[in-house]
Amino acid sequence: MASYRPEHPNPAARRPRPVVLLMLAFFALQLLSFRAVRPPPTPASAADTAAAVPVLASAPARRDGNASSCGGGLVYAYDLPAAFNEDLLRMCDKLAPMYSLCPYLANDGLGLPAGGTNLSSLLPRELLGLWYASDQFALEHIVHRRLLSHRCRTADPARAAAFFVPFYAGLAVGRHLWAANATGADRDRDCAALLSWLHAQPWYRRSRGWDHFIALGRITWDFRRTSDDAWGGSFLTMPGVANITRLVIERDPWDDMDVGVPYPTGFHPRAAADVRAWQRHVARRPRPMLFAFAGAPRSAIRGDFRALLLGECQAAGPAACGALDCAEGRCIRNNALVMELFMGARFCLQPRGDSFTRRSLFDCIVAGAVPVLFWRRSAYRQYGWYLPVGDGREAEWSVFIDREKLRAGNLTVRAVLAAIPEPRVRLMRERVVEMIPRLVYAAADRGKGLGGGMEDAVDVMVDGMLRRVAEQRPRWRPT
Repeated sequence: MASYRPEHPNPAARRPRPVVLLMLAFFALQLLSFRAVRPPPTPASAADTAAAVPVLASAPARRDGNASSCGGGLVYAYDLPAAFNEDLLRMCDKLAPMYSLCPYLANDGLGLPAGGTNLSSLLPRELLGLWYASDQFALEHIVHRRLLSHRCRTADPARAAAFFVPFYAGLAVGRHLWAANATGADRDRDCAALLSWLHAQPWYRRSRGWDHFIALGRITWDFRRTSDDAWGGSFLTMPGVANITRLVIERDPWDDMDVGVPYPTGFHPRAAADVRAWQRHVARRPRPMLFAFAGAPRSAIRGDFRALLLGECQAAGPAACGALDCAEGRCIRNNALVMELFMGARFCLQPRGDSFTRRSLFDCIVAGAVPVLFWRRSAYRQYGWYLPVGDGREAEWSVFIDREKLRAGNLTVRAVLAAIPEPRVRLMRERVVEMIPRLVYAAADRGKGLGGGMEDAVDVMVDGMLRRVAEQRPRWRPT
């Protein structure tokens, strides 16, 4: 805003002198030069144009030329003895005590098609074929099959920059976790045998494992047993594992060799057009509820935070919040209930689960809702390859609420979320929908992936691993 300057009392004083005229001419020439070479004005910011931007049908994620052409290198997948993967799949009806995993491990780990389930009435018919009854612990099988058809795979180990070890460690250890008479040796036997085989391979010996990676379908803590009578296996504490990169659904934040990757959801598109159709669907879907929560309370835990959130939801009333009690595996057996809930809400609450992470976080994002977090380790310190984190970028796609203030009654979930301006909510939802492609695992029947320059979770995984190998190579390459 220009300031007001009073008229000078002496008119003669306003007459320009020769020096002043020269200076004015000089600055005029500079101004003309600047206008001639300066770039065109930038468009208005997203905040300024929010009202004119349709709720998202996003462009695909960009890939640079090297990544799209595998310029970063090629990946070799070991052909392991069947005992380390295929034989475990044949035991699918004995891998979990509560239910058979066979329906969830069918179709190369995607699970049975969702047609005929409750999703049939929830999804448009043209999108129903993209959904499956996927198990949250099926990562190993899904990644293995996807990599076998990946455009950056090579069958010649001499040409490979990175080496994938398709050992289904989660299934191998998981089948003993609830067995009454299983010992620590039982839980470690397959893992020890795998390492014995791997350490004999020339490509492992060349780098001592620095260019090797493995996908683990259970959380990292299931492989870090500290004593024989403690929970889980001890795979990640065994000699010869320290240099191998572990792609795991929940990482140890203090172990740099752990890399957090998304839990599998039920959405497995085959092409970029499938993803865009889904993005349009969730972006346009009416969301009458402010927030939603799906989870089972833990009555045995004193001060159970999930019970507190269920109470918050009940206090807000059904018009503002939808709640789904997932006790006794209800949501595992019928994930359609969760998707229907999240697709009707603008926000979804994501407390920690039995550990710090939950599949529900990814169900929430795929459903187009904005996640609300209460522990930073639930996402911000987990999935750095996949989620925008650092420099305040978390606020682009999520809300963080101080759980201690919530416990103390100093605030309520409803008040925090209702106070966010609607234009801001809209931008957050657009960002969430834009993130969907990188968080889902494409169906494994396309050698080129989704196509159209769009990355799925495995593409991100391969690119990240190849960058990691390039960074680590000076540690093991002879000089």
